This record gives sequence, C-alpha cells and structure tokens, in this order.
Amino acid sequence: QVQLVESGGGLVQAGGSLRLSCAASGRTFSSYYMGWFRQTPGKEREFVALITMSGGMTDYADSVRGRFSISRDNAKSTLYLQMVSLKSEDTAVYYCAAAPVVAYAAPQYRYWGQGTQVTVSS
Repeated sequence: QVQLVESGGGLVQAGGSLRLSCAASGRTFSSYYMGWFRQTPGKEREFVALITMSGGMTDYADSVRGRFSISRDNAKSTLYLQMVSLKSEDTAVYYCAAAPVVAYAAPQYRYWGQGTQVTVSS
C-alpha cells in the first residue's frame, strides 16, 4: 500500500503559478512511476504528467507541455508539479497517482491521492 496526500492547490489569477506537492507513505516511493491527473465535473480524469522512478524521464500532456514541470524527491518521498502561466482551463481537481509501470491511462495507476482543487480566475 502507498498512501498519497496532495497539497498546494488554491485560487490563482490567470498567468500565475502554483506548486503542488504529493507526500507518499507506506511502501517504497521510489519503486513507483508517478503521475499527475486532473478532473473537472462531468469529465473523465485527464493525464497531465508522469515521471519515472529515478526521475530521469518525464512526459506531459500537450495542453500543459512547456508550462508544467513534474519532479520528485525520493529521499523525501514527495512528488511535485510546478505550474506556471496558468490558464482558466487548468481549473480542476488535481490528483497524484502511483503505478508499477509507465502509464498514461488512469486505470493503470494503482494508488491515488484524495485530490487538491486548483482554480484559475480569468
């Protein structure tokens, strides 16, 4: 079992920045590929970014590429998502998740946090 707890969400103006954190506990954090997803009411959970176990490889959804940056600190068992140049369409609940393989689809992720709300005002 891995327990994940997100933090750092909030209200920000368009063009602003936020950094989300995801603290992990339980089984070894460094043994999992990690991802960020987001969801708005009535829509499916959407892939945002992923990072490999060592942090050596990252990938992003086209909608956030160049504006968001995923990183991890295995010594602190913490995942991050730095978001800059935020847009109103980035408004969503953001979730961190852990998977045993590189994965872009939500069903492939085994463990999930409870989510943190990000609201971007235009």
